[in-house]
Parts: sequence; structure tokens; C-alpha cells
Amino acid sequence: MKPSWGDRAFTTANVGVLSVIGLITLFPLYYVFVVSFTEPQEYIDKGFVLFPTAWSLLAYKYIFSTSAFVDAIGVSAFLAIVGTMLSLLITSSFAYTLSRKRLKGRRVLLLLVLLTTLFQAGIIPDYLLVKELGLIDSIWALIIPVMSSGWFILLMKGFYDGIPNALQEAATIDGANEIGVWVRIILPLSIPSMVAFGLFYAVGYWNTFFNAMLYINDYHKWPLQMLLRNMIVDSSTSMGGSMALGNDLQLPSETIKMAAVVVATVPILMVYPFLQKHFAKGAMMGSIKE
Repeated sequence: MKPSWGDRAFTTANVGVLSVIGLITLFPLYYVFVVSFTEPQEYIDKGFVLFPTAWSLLAYKYIFSTSAFVDAIGVSAFLAIVGTMLSLLITSSFAYTLSRKRLKGRRVLLLLVLLTTLFQAGIIPDYLLVKELGLIDSIWALIIPVMSSGWFILLMKGFYDGIPNALQEAATIDGANEIGVWVRIILPLSIPSMVAFGLFYAVGYWNTFFNAMLYINDYHKWPLQMLLRNMIVDSSTSMGGSMALGNDLQLPSETIKMAAVVVATVPILMVYPFLQKHFAKGAMMGSIKE
């Protein structure tokens, strides 16, 4: 069927508008990337660079030579890896438990989980709780309070509800207990949903800075986003000033900040393409019933 003039005009306008929106969205990323690689003297002379004539890695050499930045990367990597694994363990096991219809008190537990999605205690009660648990200035203060999500638990429970009971009954007849059924039958079937929720958890842990601002006073335990936030807000913070390079040349603080932003952004951008096929399938699992 040959498209009409109106259809062609709409398609052209749609592509044009979306292209403009895409360019506007990508421009900040492009500018951050370019400035981080711009030769210091060129940036000092021009102040605003879109197409640098000279490229340099001095900003990256500087940030990776500072102990604060290396420590922050280690903390963020620990949060993203260990925190995500613990969150998936708690979320999947709790969701599977709630999917067992013979569980006593199941309705009460479901109601409590639902309430956590509707009401939050607030910043001050959360801080008092973390303080009473002795987690101030502990990396675990960035994991334990946010280890699970009521919304993710409900979504994963919906996915588990869709698994035929015959599979679980067959495993039970073969001698598997509840933990064996969960580990050998349920978890392999829930890989797409685990990947999708794992990506959400990993991004949350990697980007955490507000809880670090509340609970972490020792800058050696700051995650990367917290260090980056201080670099951008306060130019007098460590790593926020200029670095002498010799011959009266200074490394601009802006190139340091942009290099730090690139390092903080690239890991998540690199992980997503490898998980995309699972993410697209698993993000909606359990949200609808067939």
C-alpha cells in the first residue's frame, strides 16, 4: 500500500523532531567527553571547545594518580557488585516465599510489603535507625537500608506465580526440598527478571551519593558519585583545583571534573548492551498476567 502525502509528511516531521531531541540529549555527553580529552592549554585559551585540535590524557592521568579517586572507584565497585548480589538474593528469596500459597501469614506479609511502596519513614527516622545500628561511617550503611525494594519483590512474585506448580511438585517428588526447588528450578527460569532487576540495583548502588552524604563522614569511604558531587559543588575540594604540569601550565579544574564524569558514567553504559536482551524481556515479567 503506497503511503499518502500526509503519511510521508508526518514521518518526515517525526524523524526530524526526534533527531533534534536526540542531538539535544547527546550534546551534554559529547561536550563532557570532548572537554575531558582536550589539551589543557587549548581549553585555557578558548574556554569553550567543541572540536579540539589537540587531545590529551592528562586529566585522566591526574585523577587516577590520586588516592581519593582510586578509593572512591573501589567503594562504588564494591557497592555495585556486593550490594546487587545481596539485593537479588533477598528480593528473589522473599518473592518466592510470598508466592507459596500455603505459607502461613502470607497475606500479612504481602500487606507489609505493599505498605513500603506507599509510605516512607523519612530521612530523620532512617538516620536514627542507621545510627542505632552502629553503621555511621560504614560502607554497609549504603547497602543494608536499601537492600531490597517492595516494588521489585511484588513484580518478581508475580513472575513466580506464573510458573506452573507441576514443575515444583515434580521436583518435590524427586526429593528436593523448598530450597532445592528454588535453587535448581526457580532461579534458572528467572534469569531474565534477575538480570533486569540486577541492572536497576547496580545502577542505584553505583549512583548513590545522598545516603553517603548522610551516613559517611570519612572521605576515604566515599563512593565515586559522592566524590564527584563534591568536586563539582566545591572547587576547593581535593581534586577540584588545578594541577601544575610544569612550564607554568595548569591543568584546568573543568577538565578534571569532566574526566571524572566520564569515568563515573562509562561503566554502566558498557554493561547495558550486554544485558539488553535479558533486560527487554525481564523488565515486564510479573507485571501482567496472561
